Amino acid sequence: MARVSYVEPQSASPDVQQIYEHRLRGKPGSFHKALAHNPHALTPFLSFNAATGASLDRKLREMVYLRVSFINGCNYCSQHHIAASKKVGLGPDDGKALNEGSISKYTEPEQAALQYAEKLTKSPGQITDADIDPLKNHFSDQQIVDLHLLIGLANLTNRFTGPLGLDLEFVPTSL
Repeated sequence: MARVSYVEPQSASPDVQQIYEHRLRGKPGSFHKALAHNPHALTPFLSFNAATGASLDRKLREMVYLRVSFINGCNYCSQHHIAASKKVGLGPDDGKALNEGSISKYTEPEQAALQYAEKLTKSPGQITDADIDPLKNHFSDQQIVDLHLLIGLANLTNRFTGPLGLDLEFVPTSL
């Protein structure tokens, strides 16, 4: 059960109602309804979310988001990204591997991104050139920045949804 109330569509301000209807196609999730307590954060968050990771392959984006969410134990984000991961071809073996951190089956670029995601999530103050160099073998500077922002976004949403106890809007599933 959520530890904060949700801003439901019928009680939302006109600005938030507009966001719900137009940006979220009339289907705000628990995340949006909690974040709507600060509408000045909701609008830029939606734009930031849409732009983050745009230069990365969609499959890689989902793999990274899932790995970070699994590390952080965020059921809400894991479930949302399990649903999205199915659409890009990830399956049960991927879910298990990403949850356990067993990434040897993935391509070198995917392994580099997942290793970086794990280190940035677990010990961000210890990132060195040695952590960035493997990324440079596979990704452009734009992609490295996008990857870094994606990992940050995943950590942000994990730390928002889990501790606030936000409710999942659908029945949980596995990959």
